[in-house]
Amino acid sequence: MICIDLEASGLAHESYPIEIAWKCTDTGDSDSFLINPDSVPEWQYWDEFAEELHGIEPELLQQEGISADQACLRLNRALKGREVISDAFEYDGFWLRRLFEACGMQPSFHLVGLEAVLSAEERIQYQFIARSQFRRHRALQDVEDLISAITAARSGVVN
Repeated sequence: MICIDLEASGLAHESYPIEIAWKCTDTGDSDSFLINPDSVPEWQYWDEFAEELHGIEPELLQQEGISADQACLRLNRALKGREVISDAFEYDGFWLRRLFEACGMQPSFHLVGLEAVLSAEERIQYQFIARSQFRRHRALQDVEDLISAITAARSGVVN
């Protein structure tokens, strides 16, 4: 199972991805990186409330972020042909589309929501578990929380 999470500049239609992380439970492989929005001139939108949630400042993105092209290539190399799970399918799907469209590329992997791995009953348990987790909203920690919550929901364990 591979899970992914994205952090973004906000929730508005003009928002864009600023951090992506994924992890494979089978191999333990993972990756996490920041994206420098300066690599896509039309990416100008910034929501200070979103910044409060994830704690990522624009200066950090400029200093440590990779280009949007590098992000697409890195994701496609690592996730090629794989099904990748998101617990925020609509948002993460939107931001991945923004990323790949900005670079004129297509993802080599397939994004799916929780319904691909959890039954309706397990999704209810998942929601309960996920709400009880403290989240700083950094992508890699959110991926690890997602994996923990999916595992607990599948086993019927609710804290």
